[in-house]
Amino acid sequence: MAAADGSKPRKREPKPDWLRIDTPTGERRENLDRLLKDVKKLNLATVCEEAKCPNIGECWGGKQGTATATIMLMGDTCTRGCYFCAVKTSHAPPPLDPTEPKRVAEAIAKWGLSYVVLTSVDRDDQPDQGSGHFAETVRRLKAEKPNLLVECLTPDFRGVHECIDLVAQRCVRGAGRAAGVCSWAAAGVLLRCCWAAAGLR
Repeated sequence: MAAADGSKPRKREPKPDWLRIDTPTGERRENLDRLLKDVKKLNLATVCEEAKCPNIGECWGGKQGTATATIMLMGDTCTRGCYFCAVKTSHAPPPLDPTEPKRVAEAIAKWGLSYVVLTSVDRDDQPDQGSGHFAETVRRLKAEKPNLLVECLTPDFRGVHECIDLVAQRCVRGAGRAAGVCSWAAAGVLLRCCWAAAGLR
């Protein structure tokens, strides 16, 4: 069919092979199913599932000790409604679960991961924006498995310096704040706090 201006329509190019993700099979499928089962059993939220990431099989399907999971702390409901994100939103999400830090630490230790990424929903409804909850999770993780590498992708905490400092000081001793995106690395913890957009300098 010709376009409105009379020109021939462009032929749709096929997607490149590198963009396609194969369905996990064999050991990768077994590892993926094992982690999915554990996450559900322990009532944990992951950004991989909540954001409907198509690469979940790649990250979760690795061999024991090499698989990577991204745990989403503070529930599965965010207080913000970014149009590009598939995570549920609400101005009044359920209260924080005080047992979550312990459950996360136990799950990661059980999975035998060597590297884990922690992120979270925004919890603007909390007095400390959830920073204390985030810091407690890291503390328990490192106590359970000292050699575990932990990457923290924190929210902007609405630009509250004290919240950023709480996570940094509880997770990494001697951490400081610099302009732009904070990045601290010490004692097996990498902390990235994206607060530049919050007007902090």
